[in-house]
Amino acid sequence: MMSDKNLRAAFIQFLKFNAVGLLNTLIDFVIFTLLNSLGMVYALAQVISYSAGTANSFILNKKVTFRDRNRGNKEGFDRVQLVKFIVLNLVVLGISLLLMHLLTDKLGIQVLISKVMVTFITVIINFFGSRKWVF
Repeated sequence: MMSDKNLRAAFIQFLKFNAVGLLNTLIDFVIFTLLNSLGMVYALAQVISYSAGTANSFILNKKVTFRDRNRGNKEGFDRVQLVKFIVLNLVVLGISLLLMHLLTDKLGIQVLISKVMVTFITVIINFFGSRKWVF
């Protein structure tokens, strides 16, 4: 069982992860909406916007959310951690593209509504993957 101190620390870490995630999602949505409104096909817009949010996610989660768990050299850089982060996010990106295709092209749901639905699913996958595997 976790002590009160450990439970409090885990809760604060969870709040930080969600704050970073909110910012990542905002970056993702703003870039996706801009590119889509300029006529870019949704799949390419999704890859670009998701990549921008992902880059922000790694930097902020490394520096803010999980800074107490730094590994690697004295700067805290860990190549294995970065590779795991990239792999996780490529898997999540693939899932998001598949789901967007199904919702938009197969079920006829408007692209921005599909984006919102897919984001709810991928945030959950990303949280557990980040918490249990990457960081």
